[in-house]
Amino acid sequence: MSSRTDARPPGPSGAERVRSVLTAARSLTVTTDGYRCDLVGAHALDDRGRLTLRLPGDCHLAAAVACAPRGDLAAMLQFTDVAPTAVRDRVRARVTLSGWLTDAGADDAVSGGAVGVRGTKGTRARGIGGDRARGAGGAGDAGDAGDHVGLRLDTVRATLDTGAGPEGVGLDELVLAGADPLAGHEAALLIHLTDGHPDAVARLARLVEPRHLHGVRRVVPVALDRYGITLRLERARAHDDVRLPFAVPLRDAAEFGDRVQALLAAARACPRRRSLHTRP
Repeated sequence: MSSRTDARPPGPSGAERVRSVLTAARSLTVTTDGYRCDLVGAHALDDRGRLTLRLPGDCHLAAAVACAPRGDLAAMLQFTDVAPTAVRDRVRARVTLSGWLTDAGADDAVSGGAVGVRGTKGTRARGIGGDRARGAGGAGDAGDAGDHVGLRLDTVRATLDTGAGPEGVGLDELVLAGADPLAGHEAALLIHLTDGHPDAVARLARLVEPRHLHGVRRVVPVALDRYGITLRLERARAHDDVRLPFAVPLRDAAEFGDRVQALLAAARACPRRRSLHTRP
């Protein structure tokens, strides 16, 4: 029987991966000249995909932007995409946005704000589109808007590193891309599948080409998007990831159950293979 992994399965573009990481991330690292800090729950994306940091008005970054020439502070924002399930090498991707932090103004500070895109300093382009504002808060809890400021990032460069080295992602691509519809649900769905249905994970492993299962000790779902599920095949000293594509990309999280059932139906038609561990 032919394997579902013979051909290269469809998947999100680099720009879509970046948008999804930004949407799902709860934390980030900000680096400026001589300063570095980690923020939790401090960024938000608006409908156009613009990114704003919402921070206490008396924090270092707010003061640095206020004192910067023309009110623009060169900054680098780094986001890390971590697998929600317990696997080795849990970092799946790193996203880096480089650009200029500037005061977002009173409206953005109150609303949670917006990643603005700028080709060169002083020349703004379109915002990155797709999602509703989310992820409000400051370095901890945001509190009242009156005590906080919004710092918008005007992006000059975006890179995505999925383990093979960083690759640039075009700003125009980011403008047109949207986050995966499962970006905000992936963690809960993967954990539910892994912890609540290990028997289903074992059946899904039947869809993997037998040659990929040689020496495999454990199979764990490690990623999920509208195109399919990725299984981590762990061996004693190494691992591989194999994608199981959905027959039809899903449109929202409500369709996840039907897509998994379709994969399980296909798995029942595959020969039984030796049992593999699907949990730690």
